[in-house]
Amino acid sequence: MKPKVAHVHLSGCTGCLVSLVDSYEKLLEILNAVDIVYSTTLVDVREYPEDVDVALVEGSVCLSHKESVELIKKVRENSKIVVALGSCSACGGVTRFSRGGQLGRPEHDSFSPVTEVIDVDFSLVGCPPGTESIVKLILALLNGNEDYLKPYKQAVELSEADGRLLFKRVINKGLCIGCGTCAASCQTRAITIVDGRPEINEGRCINCGVCIFQCPRYFLPLEFMEKKVKEGSL
Repeated sequence: MKPKVAHVHLSGCTGCLVSLVDSYEKLLEILNAVDIVYSTTLVDVREYPEDVDVALVEGSVCLSHKESVELIKKVRENSKIVVALGSCSACGGVTRFSRGGQLGRPEHDSFSPVTEVIDVDFSLVGCPPGTESIVKLILALLNGNEDYLKPYKQAVELSEADGRLLFKRVINKGLCIGCGTCAASCQTRAITIVDGRPEINEGRCINCGVCIFQCPRYFLPLEFMEKKVKEGSL
């Protein structure tokens, strides 16, 4: 029996879904391996199913929209695995800037990432995430590849992801090795390397969390770091 997969679209730009369908032949491989039981654009189903194996949730939750809040709660209740797909879902992304009300739609005055409304199992940041990373994550979930899934499980903690968190967790603690991966991965060029050290332009940062997810030092286990510090090798 094929795994039942749902794609849930909340408040976002649909960029994550576009990134997924851009996988072409890989998309066909996924579609042949799973049963898509819910999707606003791919399946004509109005109610969220009761028994879903993997739910891919795109977009943030509008807290003022009753139906969206009820839907995301139902997604958690009826799904074995919930994946926060993309930065809006995982850490707020650009919807962080939508708080406080908008003149055109005053009822849409507060948005939160899915990770702050329900418990999720995995997060994939990116605005949008790369096609290859989405495909590999889905295949890892289907194949039960726990080693590959570890960083995506750890990424769930990035609900407040932005460049400042990278500075707090890595750079200001002397863990940065000046590799420049954060600057290279930044989609808005908010991070630059100056004299071997990252500097952030907060006006350009869209809280996508990509720099944190790509940093080779951010997800180092705490006990590993403490051990290396004692040894004088970190």
